[in-house]
Amino acid sequence: MGLYLLDYGAGNVQSLANTLKKLGHDFQWISSPADFHKATSLIFPGVGAFGCAIDGLISRGLYEPLREYIASGKPYFGICIGMQVLFRSSLESPSTKGLGIIPSDIGVFSNVDKSVPHMGWNSVDFLDPEERAHEGLDPASSYYFVHSFRAAYDWEHAEVAQWAHTTTQYGQEVFLATVRKGNVFACQFHPEKSGQAGLRVLDAWLKQSEAERATSLPTPRVPRQPKPKDGFKKRIIACMDVRSNDDGDLVVTKGDQYDVRERTGRDGVQAQAAGAVRNLGKPVALAARYYEEGADELCLMNITSFRHSPLLDQPMLAVVRAAAETVYVPLTIGGGIKDTVDPDGTPHTALEVAGAYFRAGADKVSIATEAVFAVEKMRERPSADGLGEGDGTSAIETIARVYGRQAVVVSVDPRRVYVDADYDGPYKDELVFGKPDGPEKERGKAWWYQCTVRGGRENRPLSVVQLVKGVEKLGAGEILLNSIDRDGTGLGYDLDLVALVRRSVRIPVVASSGAGRAEHFVEVFQKTNVEAALAAGIFHRREVGIDEVKEALAAANINVRTA
Repeated sequence: MGLYLLDYGAGNVQSLANTLKKLGHDFQWISSPADFHKATSLIFPGVGAFGCAIDGLISRGLYEPLREYIASGKPYFGICIGMQVLFRSSLESPSTKGLGIIPSDIGVFSNVDKSVPHMGWNSVDFLDPEERAHEGLDPASSYYFVHSFRAAYDWEHAEVAQWAHTTTQYGQEVFLATVRKGNVFACQFHPEKSGQAGLRVLDAWLKQSEAERATSLPTPRVPRQPKPKDGFKKRIIACMDVRSNDDGDLVVTKGDQYDVRERTGRDGVQAQAAGAVRNLGKPVALAARYYEEGADELCLMNITSFRHSPLLDQPMLAVVRAAAETVYVPLTIGGGIKDTVDPDGTPHTALEVAGAYFRAGADKVSIATEAVFAVEKMRERPSADGLGEGDGTSAIETIARVYGRQAVVVSVDPRRVYVDADYDGPYKDELVFGKPDGPEKERGKAWWYQCTVRGGRENRPLSVVQLVKGVEKLGAGEILLNSIDRDGTGLGYDLDLVALVRRSVRIPVVASSGAGRAEHFVEVFQKTNVEAALAAGIFHRREVGIDEVKEALAAANINVRTA
């Protein structure tokens, strides 16, 4: 008897387990249909596609037992997909039937006025601010959302509106952030990834008596029109490039234009031969530090080591597990997310590799070189939109199909290719022209951005616009946009590059490479409207603090998470 967690077989459920352990709550896993009879409270966490979640429940014989459990009146807490399965259906998988407990359907966000997925931190609004049972929620706090599909707030239909507890606004769409009625409480956001604010939500629910958890009254129907501006926050991301140093230890390093080895000889004279790998700290310790300092998200990029056989890379998987035990914000893992073959000849698909990282505690996986090859391949198959067609086998497609596009990040490594101002080649529509008042070396020049692979070591006949449009069509949920030209320079983000990519896709974009001062973050948000900005070296070396960045953004009236 007691608290049980339901894992339908996909997504990062380990982070919730870590969170419950931190909060001091004991639990067991549902391992068979019989366990539902032992459970006196149940949490269904998860990420992933609606259809895969339902199929996972059915294939494991858990679908009907779950319905029966909820119907029995015992407390239920659903997280993300654990909330959406309560509805009748979802446009994500139109032919799949949900549990049908809430008599409404899950729709999809419009991307006309905003990027989709809704990926980042947002606030919640109570429908009945006077009620005492707030389940630990606070309208002044921010919570982490990552989804393309949502339950619109339909206050005109009483049988649906009575389930509504809080709403969130993204763009001009108002949707259900939490539902609560009787024994059911569920949230669209991830409390286990929402920092201390999210931990308070879980702890508040678990500290109630089981009788209190099972007797929530319906919420009064309240009209809720969109506000002029939503509560969506710009994200500040700390990135750690992880690799083995010459002694075999995993360390965080940082390159200058992708070179991670020391290049300085005696007396500061540049050496001709590469020196030791720069060691800027241990990845788990740095991750914990950045979480405490207020980073909204963390990236761990495995830039060498066992990336060609990632499932054998036990040290890297251990790093992910350890980081997930101390970090309660989203964690993205990159490096080796592709079809691989172990030294003994055992093949592994990219989906298997991603699954291993998700089970270790990652929330998203980042794909780089393989994404370029996938787009080159799709462009060989003509399509009406000129982008080409995927064949369903790429890492992007297979992972997005199971875990949802929000779990797939594509890391892009472009560099400038300078051409004459009257260039009339295949990339003429993507040309950027140097400004008369810009840097002297750019005046009177034009350039396009060429994609590279293998850490910038190999150029490919593909432009950055062709790549980002292609991966968006294949199913990527976010673009992590680097710049080889700006990496490690401290000159600021390449605003021309960032703006070009932001205009080209309707999925979120993370600006990376070149930040040297807090003002650079303000500049990239104001001039390009990207959803997030990433930095590495300036955070590692404490040249600029995350708190300093957020203070500068707040002073510029840019919405950021502070609680």
